[in-house]
Amino acid sequence: MRLKIILLTFESTKKFKGDGVSIRRFFGQKFSEYTLLHHHSDNKLIYQYPLVQYKMIDSKPILIGINQGAKVLNEISDKFDTITLDYKKYEIVELNMTIMKNEEFGLSDKIQTYEFVTPWLPLNQEKYPEFLNTKSNDEKADILRRGLIGNLISMSKTLNYTVPDTIRCDVDLKNREERFKNKDFISFYGGFMVNFSIPDYLGIGRSVSKGYGTVRKWYGPPDMY
Repeated sequence: MRLKIILLTFESTKKFKGDGVSIRRFFGQKFSEYTLLHHHSDNKLIYQYPLVQYKMIDSKPILIGINQGAKVLNEISDKFDTITLDYKKYEIVELNMTIMKNEEFGLSDKIQTYEFVTPWLPLNQEKYPEFLNTKSNDEKADILRRGLIGNLISMSKTLNYTVPDTIRCDVDLKNREERFKNKDFISFYGGFMVNFSIPDYLGIGRSVSKGYGTVRKWYGPPDMY
């Protein structure tokens, strides 16, 4: 299937400091009338693949809108000239909007190779201890492969795409233990190969709306990682 995607990027008079969480906080509060920007309804989190996602990549904020999310970003793009991240105000001196109307998404007859631009969080509370207690590297890789396939199927459901056949993948990842809000978790860096087309800068896995799991096609040699 084809997706319509809009990317918003900004330039300021000074270097941005913050993360996907602070970017989402600003836009979610400033434009609270748009549910797709803050992912809440009746003060409850909406548990589905987010159609608006926030990233901080190379110290630059990036907003990505998918289908209905692209429409929302188009509507708000001229309604702000400053943004505030972690209590610091930034004047926007340049705003760039990239419109991609026909981005391919879904099962492919070719193997695609991707890298994670931001850390991937594939493990939920159930899978986290299972991964930690698994000694075999092959079994750990299998957990991650199943997690990746589950991520792709989950996002496909929100995008109204039915996966017509088997998703095949392999991963080449390194993990790092992190702590956030008094909780331990593992994030992963590296990349993967899969018979599935994913537009650049879409996120997969947990906390996608906050910038985690951002992917980008890799065009380098096979031993990229």
